[in-house]
Amino acid sequence: MQNDLSALPKRVRNRRSPWAVHGELDGRARLLLACVGFGVPFALWLLISLEGWADPVFLPPPWQVAAQVLDWYREGDLTTDILVSISRVLGGFLLSAAIALPLGVVIATCAPVRALLEPLTEFSRYLPAVAFIPLIMLWVGIEESAKITVIWVGVFFQMVLMIAEDVIRVPAAPVEAARTMGATNEEIIRHVLIPAARPAMLTTLRSTMCLAWTYLVVAELVAANSGLGFSILKAQRFLQTDRIFTGILLIGLIGLLTDQAFRWLHRRCFPWYHLRG
Repeated sequence: MQNDLSALPKRVRNRRSPWAVHGELDGRARLLLACVGFGVPFALWLLISLEGWADPVFLPPPWQVAAQVLDWYREGDLTTDILVSISRVLGGFLLSAAIALPLGVVIATCAPVRALLEPLTEFSRYLPAVAFIPLIMLWVGIEESAKITVIWVGVFFQMVLMIAEDVIRVPAAPVEAARTMGATNEEIIRHVLIPAARPAMLTTLRSTMCLAWTYLVVAELVAANSGLGFSILKAQRFLQTDRIFTGILLIGLIGLLTDQAFRWLHRRCFPWYHLRG
């Protein structure tokens, strides 16, 4: 009997069917399906270009977009535009996070503050960032601070409410247990609520980073002379659709890499959160 048991694998794991609710896939299957997800639209784009079903002015072929990347690089502007855009997105995002994280925690934990600020924040998040551009130019000028402010306006109010909701969703049981043991409000916030909400908060930061990238082109409407969004807007004036496609795809690629970095960080910081029962 012991010999039979020793022959069994040391670790047995019941893997759910991929087609079941909360089903699981191994790493190779996920990678294969991800490649298919990217490959099918590209194949359709290639087919349309090869068959001549669309005018290249409106839908440039993939090889023309690839050539545009090389031309952009040879001009010496591509690296600069990428770095400038990344700095603007990070500036607006980090400024939003620096204010939204503590403010969201206060809104979630203090009822008078929530009653005071939550309705105003709910209202403000529906205001279009584009509409603030004339005011931002008047208030902060047309320098880099204006671009960062536009991204901040687009991200901040969403981030505050999402962070507050992350803290509110923490179960009441550990809070009541800490209160029963004599913990103060500050201790409950520092040692119970914030640690319990950290995984959700990092997910919120990941989501709002996506928002920051979507506001990049809007931000670079403000008297910009460099950046990916500026290059897209400049190409629009001359109907350079290959340059427009190149800029859009580069923004999407950088955004995807940023998103995957957040995903990796989440798994690294909270490995227990990703365990399956």
